[in-house]
Amino acid sequence: MESLLIQVMKLYENARLPEKAHEDDAGFDLFAREGAVIPAGGSRLVPTGIALALPPMTEAQIRPRSGLAFRHQITVLNSPGTIDAGYRGELGVILINHGQQEFVVTEGMKIAQMVVGPVLPARLLETDRLGGTDRGEGGFGSTGR
Repeated sequence: MESLLIQVMKLYENARLPEKAHEDDAGFDLFAREGAVIPAGGSRLVPTGIALALPPMTEAQIRPRSGLAFRHQITVLNSPGTIDAGYRGELGVILINHGQQEFVVTEGMKIAQMVVGPVLPARLLETDRLGGTDRGEGGFGSTGR
């Protein structure tokens, strides 16, 4: 399969370009452009120092890193964050600290991962009736334990 080319630009000299740890990884690691302290129970927007030009009909999702979540209870607050193809500003990651101690982000630290995927063209059509299904209106917990 041919790789999708995505233009990426450093907005600051100390910014680090996204990278994959392994060639077949789904996500690119994103790195903090500057240090920050996130208090227990608090959140912080951490800049990456980069901007992207995603191809039309694609998006980038910003997702937590499992190691930070497991070891430090640090996750992405609006997970997954969505970067639309038309956005050209600096990527920032909203980190939240669910832990009991403050968390120190250092410049260059891996803070999140970015997964690029397709966007399906969709339109909404207002209607007064929806087709039926086996599930129907069953919501939270309706499919079992």
